[in-house]
Parts: sequence; C-alpha cells; structure tokens
Amino acid sequence: MTTLRQLGRIVLAMLAMTGRVTMLGLSRWTGTGGSYRTIQRFFHTTLPWAAMLWIFVRTHLLTPGDDMLLVGDECVVTKAGTETYGVDRFFSSIFGKPVPGVALFALALVSRTERQAFPVQIAQVLREPAGTPPPAAPVAKRKPGRPKGSSTQAKADAPLNAEHTRISAMIQGLLTRIGASLTLRYLVLDGHFGNHNAVLMARRLGLHLISKLRSDSALYYPYDGPYAGHGPHRIYGERIDPTAIPERFLKQTTVEHEIETRIYQVEARHETFDQPLNVVMIVKTHQTTGKQAHVYLFSSDGTLAWDVLRDDYQLRFQIEFVFR
Repeated sequence: MTTLRQLGRIVLAMLAMTGRVTMLGLSRWTGTGGSYRTIQRFFHTTLPWAAMLWIFVRTHLLTPGDDMLLVGDECVVTKAGTETYGVDRFFSSIFGKPVPGVALFALALVSRTERQAFPVQIAQVLREPAGTPPPAAPVAKRKPGRPKGSSTQAKADAPLNAEHTRISAMIQGLLTRIGASLTLRYLVLDGHFGNHNAVLMARRLGLHLISKLRSDSALYYPYDGPYAGHGPHRIYGERIDPTAIPERFLKQTTVEHEIETRIYQVEARHETFDQPLNVVMIVKTHQTTGKQAHVYLFSSDGTLAWDVLRDDYQLRFQIEFVFR
C-alpha cells in the first residue's frame, strides 16, 4: 500500500508539472507525503512493471472478443552527459541522424476496434551490455567465394542477430504472461524490420509479421512456367516493375487532389526470404507531372486481405501516442 500511495502521488505530479521531469521537480509537485527522499526511495524500489502493465490492461482496458495486434517500436530520448545508464548515440528519425541519448523499445497491444494502443512492456536498449568482452582481433580477409568444405545453410535455420534475439525474448515473456487470456496472431513492426530475420523471429514465436519493405526491393512474380527438365525447379519469375503492374492485381483506384492512388496485391518472391510474401503495393501518380512514388507493405500471412493488411500497418502509428 505504501508503494501504491507513492505511485499515485508521483503520477499526479508527473501529469500536472511543467518542464523536464526530474526527482526534484516531482517532489515540488507531490505535496504532503512526497518528499525528495520518498521519491528517491520509490525509484530505488524494484517493481515488476511488465506484469503490472499487463494486469492493468487486462483488468481495465480489454474488451471481450476484441481483436488485438502486437506492435513494437523504438523511441530515442535525447540526453546530455555521460553518467546516465545506457546513454549512447542512437539514430533518431526526428533528427534524421544519430543523437546522444537513451533508447527504449516498447511493445503495445493495439485494438482493431478501439484503434488505440495499450503499452504492455518497455525495456531500455543497451548498445553494449555490461560485461561485454572486448572485440576480438581482426580476422584476415578471405578470398572471394565459398570456403572449401563449407556447407549450405537453409534460410529457415539462420540464427537471429543480437537485436532480434533481444526483441524475441521480450515478446516471448509477454506471450507467457498473457497465456490463454488473449490470442495474438500478428506482430506489426516498422520498415526497419522489413527483412528475413524479422520474419524468422515472428514465425518462431508463432506470429505473422506485418511490416514494410524498402522501396527499391527486388521483388519477383512466382515462376509458373514449365520445368526445364534439369536442375532445381525455378521459383523466381519476372521482376516486378511498380510502374507496370498487370491489371489483374489491381484492388482499388482513387483520385484525390490530382493524386491517383492505385493499390495492388501480389504474391511475390524476394531473394533473401525463404517463403513467398503477401505484398500490398501502393502506387501514387501525380496526374499533371506524371511523377510516381510507391510503397511496399507485406505480411508473412498469405491469406491476409489487402485492406486488412494496409489498415493493420496504419494502426502501428498508435504506439507513437504511447511515446508522447
């Protein structure tokens, strides 16, 4: 009860105060029962925040039968100095360059019905965790080509990198806490995770990934021609040209303020992925100048409808309000 009382005073002060949030500033806004030493003791107390967030969301915010998406994103908060734990240089999309600060990775449940994000887990991103061994001596540059005696590794068995391993552990812990209370099918991440490693991470967690590919990605139609009679079966057909997509893939056409938007849905192949992708291509054309721009949204779920895929990726932005 003491901890809950302290939390109640701190939350009220944090919502009411102006300027930067510091322990000293909080103590000036908490009033009776919120001295500077009390604030220090509270922040020194180890609390199971992940479990607390889930219990709060489950008790007060979940609607029976509501369909939820799991959304993840990283937030960078600028911070001067060198004494703050985990301070380093992280890329900030707001500034468009690496900035000194701390980085946080958050997971949120986004309701498809309410179209609102509920944060359920947040963890600090550390560039080099404590105890990291010093870098090994540089390895001599090897000759081009595959080393003699090496074997081919299946793409589906590729190991996850450090970033995806960290995020996978967070999601696995969340899924364990949720248990049978909620069924999650889709993990929605931004274009930074539009790669094969992220698809592997989601698939090994029992989820489908919804994300965005680079606009210059080399995508191919599945090969549907005859077998050549020798060698492996071809899986890559003609390369997809976003300016000349066949009309049979067209799903919707709209015109607004001289901008024509055409939406296509294609089952496409990418050389770095081990499975076909469900790709929604959004092509915008200025009717006066003829200039074009396009976006590739994709999912590892081949049965997902184009409008649902597009809407789910748009709902990813709701996590930005959690950061604000």
